[in-house]
Amino acid sequence: MDSPVGTLTLAAADGLLRGLFMDGQRHLPTAETFGQRDDTVLTDAVDQVEEYFAGQRIQFDVPVAFAGTRFQQLVWNALLTIPYAETVSYGLIARQIGRPAASRAVGLANGRNPISIIVPCHRVVGSTGQLTGYGGGLERKQFLLDLERGAVTPEDVNR
Repeated sequence: MDSPVGTLTLAAADGLLRGLFMDGQRHLPTAETFGQRDDTVLTDAVDQVEEYFAGQRIQFDVPVAFAGTRFQQLVWNALLTIPYAETVSYGLIARQIGRPAASRAVGLANGRNPISIIVPCHRVVGSTGQLTGYGGGLERKQFLLDLERGAVTPEDVNR
């Protein structure tokens, strides 16, 4: 699908969204990892992402499934608890999942999030609030944060 942050590729199977990737994103899986295409879930996901970019959605309810290690899944589930338009640090996520010394590992897991935007890895920042790595690029991360904070309006997005 087209979006204000470029082309997005979505993958779904068995009634669950399994991937939402940005063009040129690091850590792209192979297509074989997704199984049979599920158009119902894809249609719902596309609609919800479009509503997000239009400023009409702050929470997603598309069912998701993560393919990753147990640790990665802990991190990705913790990302789902970050409120819209807010940011948290890698250290806070590490403490939240009961691994307070694992900030760096949280960063690595965050970078491999297979369902960007819907699982809001863009809301995780460095300990001093600075933007740090993002699989889709820092410019996109900044755009998503600006969109959520109202610094970019839906009208700006459509220009």
